[in-house]
Amino acid sequence: MSQPGDSRPILSVRFYATAAGNEPVREWLLDLTRDDRRTVGRDIKTAQYGWPLGMPLVRKVAPGLWEVRSHLAAGIARVLFTVDDQTMVLLHGLVKKSQKTPAADLGTARQRLADLRKEGL
Repeated sequence: MSQPGDSRPILSVRFYATAAGNEPVREWLLDLTRDDRRTVGRDIKTAQYGWPLGMPLVRKVAPGLWEVRSHLAAGIARVLFTVDDQTMVLLHGLVKKSQKTPAADLGTARQRLADLRKEGL
């Protein structure tokens, strides 16, 4: 049980890894500018320490799938994730220019979630 001033996160965070061992969200983050990485990291940390959160930072997009919403100079970043027990698994990251998250990106996150469930998360 959390106590006032307790600084332990509610969720641990890990990156989704492919069968080959690649971590697509980590790779995507490394392609961002240092300032943008810092912004996305701060927003993920806010979700990690404040879970469960809602809008404007976190939005549920499908059963078992949420997004962290970060505002960057280049547009709006989204990190799609799932939560299993007390672990936030970062599935997919993107910077989008339009309001709607592209179907291909949602499909990627859904496929990675399905892969995790097959492996037993």
